[in-house]
Order: sequence, then C-alpha cells, then structure tokens
Amino acid sequence: MAGPDTLLLEIVTPTGVALSEHVTDVTAPSIAGEFGVLPGHLPLLAGLRTGIVTYHQDGAEHRFAVAQGFAEVAHERTLLLTDRFAHKDDVNVIVVRERLKEVSEEITTWQGELADPRRKDLIEEEQWLAVQLELIGDPPPPTVREDTRFLAAHAETLPLAEQIEGQQPDEDLTDHVGPGSAFPDPK
Repeated sequence: MAGPDTLLLEIVTPTGVALSEHVTDVTAPSIAGEFGVLPGHLPLLAGLRTGIVTYHQDGAEHRFAVAQGFAEVAHERTLLLTDRFAHKDDVNVIVVRERLKEVSEEITTWQGELADPRRKDLIEEEQWLAVQLELIGDPPPPTVREDTRFLAAHAETLPLAEQIEGQQPDEDLTDHVGPGSAFPDPK
C-alpha cells in the first residue's frame, strides 16, 4: 500500500519492532496532548504518554495501546519508541482489572515519599492497565494521577518573599480609571 498518500508507521519496543505498516494517518498521545500525522507532515519530536494510538489503512481504523516513550515524525515516517505495546486481543480483562485494583489500592494507601521510584512505577503501571481497559472499551473510573516521566526530582520551592511578590499586582500594568481610560471613574 506504500504510495504518495501514505506514511510508514513503526512502533519499536525494547523487544523489537512491534508494528510496521504503511498507513494514511496516525493519531498518538503526547505529553502536550494528542497529535495527528498525515503524509507530508513537518518533522516532529515529542514525548509520548501512555494512551491509545489510532491509524487508518485501506479505509479501516486500527487502535492499539502504547506506554510512555518518544515519537519522531520525518521523511514520511512516524516512529514511536515505547516501553510497551498492546493490541486489543492481547488484553485479558480479568487479569488487568484485578491488577489495577491492587495497584490503585497500593497507591491510595501509600505512606512513603511522593518521589519514591516505587510509587512512580506504580503510577505508570496504573496508567498502563487503565489504557488497556480503554482499548477494549471497558475503561475504569477516571483517576487523575500526576505524569511521572517529567517530574523535577530536585524541585525547590521559591522563598516566601518571592511567592508573595508575584501575587501583588504591578500598578504600572493594571488598568486605571479616569480620563482616557476604558473604565469609568467610580464616583
């Protein structure tokens, strides 16, 4: 099906090439939101987040799940480098739901440090399990957890004086009332 109206979609995991197809379009989840790719797309490099990838081929829609990674678009090729990949047929709903319940409970009752690598791994596993259920049309209740891949490990809080300074309006930048102003004088 390779032609001027197609692009090559390749999915690579640590175990090798999971998918290599000529497609008419691709939609994938990035950390900045979902993005779409058509033939002739400008070069793009993006952080991939756990979610559903959709592509069309010969008029049919195909969907699969990917975990975090990176996406590169260049020269009529979309390359997704991801930790995990799953087709709908790969999902065992009973096993996934059972593990999701265990992981969610462990995160909810977490007593350790928020930046602990074990907690980060649990959140990423929860995201992966949830997207597998979404892929088969049986999503779990929505749970909002932070995206763990791009957290600052050593983020520091601003000093209190700087936090307060940023909350005070700068008189030079505020709108004023009176003659020449768009706001009437409050008399």
